[in-house]
Amino acid sequence: MTGSWMEAVDARSASARASGALQPVQAEQTEIEDAGLRFIVRWVSSLAAKDATKVAIPGGPRDPNFNPFLNPDPELTVGPLGDAHVAILNKFPLCDRHLVLARREFEEQLVPLAQADFAALATIMAEAGGIGLFNGGTAAGASQRHKHVQWLPEAEGNASLRPFAAGLPGGLPEQGVARHPALAMQHAFVRVRCGQGVPVETAAESLYAAYLTACGELGLRPDSDGLLPPCNLLAGDGWLLMVPRSQECFEGIPMSAVCFGGTLYTRQPEQIESIRRVGPLRALAAVGY
Repeated sequence: MTGSWMEAVDARSASARASGALQPVQAEQTEIEDAGLRFIVRWVSSLAAKDATKVAIPGGPRDPNFNPFLNPDPELTVGPLGDAHVAILNKFPLCDRHLVLARREFEEQLVPLAQADFAALATIMAEAGGIGLFNGGTAAGASQRHKHVQWLPEAEGNASLRPFAAGLPGGLPEQGVARHPALAMQHAFVRVRCGQGVPVETAAESLYAAYLTACGELGLRPDSDGLLPPCNLLAGDGWLLMVPRSQECFEGIPMSAVCFGGTLYTRQPEQIESIRRVGPLRALAAVGY
């Protein structure tokens, strides 16, 4: 692709909103502080509409004929991204510019990530920064089985690993591993080089190496079918975070990778009180190990 990715994203978003292909963001939010960390809890009514469109098969349909990423809606398609991926607007975005970077050919979401997956993320992040997200399987919040990663821009209230920085060792070298004292569940932070201005190949290599390191630290190994256990991954602000997952929901509230970036999303306004009652950190710990 030539030119700016963000210009292409904004142009496609404008036309998709005009046609109705893109569902507008509708959110109300509140802030909750927990162990010195600031969390935002958003009630997004469009997520309830997303639930209504789901096919009643856990993890989404296997049949490619029902796969929204194999032949993506042209109204939502930004364009090819390298040899293996295509950039698509998330039909039910959590924020403006919310992208899905999907494999062009079908591959299970639980198949281990490859360097090409990180290269797709690094291409967008080199231009615009932001955060990369991966929901590895239904128990980790994935609604589709076709392998994809997601990207959110840096903006007030969006997911970010930056708030965790104060609790992590400041002088850790690249590929160094750390754990955050406020996170009770199993997890691994790995220092990476990625983000705005970092060459794509450099960032992809750093992210992929960190991913392999985190998998090793957490004992995440493929089974006989070549599939990893459910997990979430977040990458941005100089860190990669991986969290193994034990279940999808806390008290009926689905949790995905974005929640571990300090922004939790609910379908119903009363679910905000469920999170406030126990605190965001306990809610996140409940879906991990």
